[in-house]
Amino acid sequence: MNSADHPSAIRSRNEIAGALLNLMENYPYNEITVKQIILETDLVRKTFYRNFSSKDDVLIYIVKKALSDYYSAVNSGKVDVLTNIFMFADRNRRLLILLDKNNMLYVALQCMNELLPAFRDNDLSEDNPFTPLFEGLDSDYLIALNTGAVWNVISLWVHRGMKDKPDHVKETVGHYIKRLGSK
Repeated sequence: MNSADHPSAIRSRNEIAGALLNLMENYPYNEITVKQIILETDLVRKTFYRNFSSKDDVLIYIVKKALSDYYSAVNSGKVDVLTNIFMFADRNRRLLILLDKNNMLYVALQCMNELLPAFRDNDLSEDNPFTPLFEGLDSDYLIALNTGAVWNVISLWVHRGMKDKPDHVKETVGHYIKRLGSK
């Protein structure tokens, strides 16, 4: 077993990630130090640096883990894309609000721009609703189009405090997409 996949390493990474999120509740991200993160855990400095090189790495780990869960749901094809998108945002409400509070929603977008093409290249299942849409087209442009449009909607929703119900936002976007298709 790879030491990075060992249950104790996973537990340590998750504890560090949780500590960073807890600190972000009370402090601006740019004021949080690695030392503060370590003090929030029962871990030692060596364990932190065995798993991460900086607090930025911790934040990217958190975002990428959330996006990986999102991608798995979309790739399964069990629920429509818009439902998956808003379920992802709702499940990650705390993270998204903390990123917005620190003017860092761009971190999630950067991770999406990096991960989504990699996910496509590695494991686009037949159940993934994008498979037939991408066929014969330059999917890099289509991923950028979809990601940018959806991310702006999510960013606005988050910036408004996520007060609207996810179904309301999803229905608004869905009705618009249907109108586009009928034109």
